[in-house]
Amino acid sequence: MEIWINPRCGKCRTAVGALDASGAEYTVRRYLEDPPTPAELEAVLGRLALEPWDIARLDEPVAKELGLKDRQSWPQEPAARTKWIAALAEHPILIQRPIITADDGHAVVARTPEALRSVLPG
Repeated sequence: MEIWINPRCGKCRTAVGALDASGAEYTVRRYLEDPPTPAELEAVLGRLALEPWDIARLDEPVAKELGLKDRQSWPQEPAARTKWIAALAEHPILIQRPIITADDGHAVVARTPEALRSVLPG
């Protein structure tokens, strides 16, 4: 299991605490320091069954600078998928957190207690 975190994020700290309390074996990836490649993002999105715009933090200052809320420039459609993934890879602060990739192959954005529980052992 791997968890992508920003250590300053409260939800990330909660998720790490829950993983520790459950006795789960996992690795931590500080994705702001070690950004995922476009290929890694593609793989995680496949495991999440989400699109890149589904995991984008649109209220971040860089999202506003890029104009990610502008549907003309940033349409949420298959033809724009590569553009979105490139933006997330270049600006990892835009990626929702924490993302946990479970050993069984699925992954979750563990922002809710339910999502977090879905990857805990037992």
